[in-house]
Amino acid sequence: MQETLYFIITVGILVFVHELGHFLAAKATKMRTDAFAIGFGYRLFGWNKISGFSFGNLPKDFDTQGYTDYRLNLLPLGGYVKIAGMVDESNDTTFANNEPQPWEFRAKPVLSKIFVITAGVLMNLLLTVLVFWGINYFNGKPVTYTTKIGIVETSSLADSAGFKSGDVVSKVNGKSVDTWEGFREELIINSMGSDPVVTLNRDDEELTFVVDRKFIPKDETTQPFLLPSGMRPLIGDIAPGLPAEAAGFKPNDIILNIDGTEIFSAPQTTSIISSSPGKNLNITVLRDKDTVNLAVVPGTDGKIGIVLAAYHFEGKQGTISYGFFGSFSQSFSDVGKFTVLTFTMLKRVITGQMEFGKAFGGPVKIAQYAARSADSGMLTFLHFLAMLSLSLAILNILPFPVLDGGHLVIIIIEGFMKREISIKVKSIIMNAGLYLLLALMAFVIYNDIFGR
Repeated sequence: MQETLYFIITVGILVFVHELGHFLAAKATKMRTDAFAIGFGYRLFGWNKISGFSFGNLPKDFDTQGYTDYRLNLLPLGGYVKIAGMVDESNDTTFANNEPQPWEFRAKPVLSKIFVITAGVLMNLLLTVLVFWGINYFNGKPVTYTTKIGIVETSSLADSAGFKSGDVVSKVNGKSVDTWEGFREELIINSMGSDPVVTLNRDDEELTFVVDRKFIPKDETTQPFLLPSGMRPLIGDIAPGLPAEAAGFKPNDIILNIDGTEIFSAPQTTSIISSSPGKNLNITVLRDKDTVNLAVVPGTDGKIGIVLAAYHFEGKQGTISYGFFGSFSQSFSDVGKFTVLTFTMLKRVITGQMEFGKAFGGPVKIAQYAARSADSGMLTFLHFLAMLSLSLAILNILPFPVLDGGHLVIIIIEGFMKREISIKVKSIIMNAGLYLLLALMAFVIYNDIFGR
């Protein structure tokens, strides 16, 4: 239910913004908009100036008299703006036998048509830029000034990938990195779909090796792939009535040592404690700059009642701050970077270098990532929303029938021909594109469910 709720919220925001672009552009160019819909299929309820608020589908012969019917439909998988005199996925061509009217899409100049068709994509880009601007302006970019790798557990994904504790990374794919965020970005994001080449220093020896992409997780919700040296697990909460409370543990205690073993990660902490039921453990924590030694005996279930909420970093950290205009500049840079990455992934899919399912996700994956990002905090959710909005803009402008890019190609062709392509031909093109798009969506949903 949580994933479904966040899916509806996420898609609802993106679809509303996209369709609002088409709607406002149509109004600005004096085109008649018969419907503004969120969702597809059956009309649950809506409002228009003629009938007021109503439930269910409107009668087939209902005339809005030029006023828009604002409606919410059953299937929350998209939306549309029905513009008079335009051949679209609704396949409504009842206007075909009539002379073009001044308020119809087909009667407008080429530039007006282009403006209306691209306005949805422009609104999604605007949303992305504004979200990135807000994140950069109000939060900045956190920076961790190290590329030294912390503890690497035996048989972990990082160990299988070739990393060892204490490695100091200097380059990824030939690009120098000097912060942990820069290293992660090059390794996980900018190398997406390929096997990154890592150069590092190990025991005063420079090594270069290829990291098999299969060892780099797509989701780090449960456990980070790599942590920088100097990270320590932080206690977020203490469960009442359990051993940790009686032993004197407190929230914000930083775990340093358990029975002589230096602690670097939450999984390491959990492993030691859960494997010691009934055994007395001596745990050293850092509390307000003081070192405190505590003794605790895990219960028969191997738990002491602590919640590890985050990590504490002992090294040098900072935040890159941007001014009002600098945040805009950085947001445009972010958009450009992720746009290049998206087209790079698309190219790898087309050339067979990357599986389609690993590059793109459907409703199931969107729901999962939306819920996880929301659980991680508003900042993470907003970043996910911005990335999804950018992806929607890029995919929508591709020259594929039914999508905005397909309409744009037809408009440009008609502009060069100086006449309109027959409505019958456009209807055939749109229907073919719609069936292909439905087949693609079915494949994506199938891959979401069974391809994991």
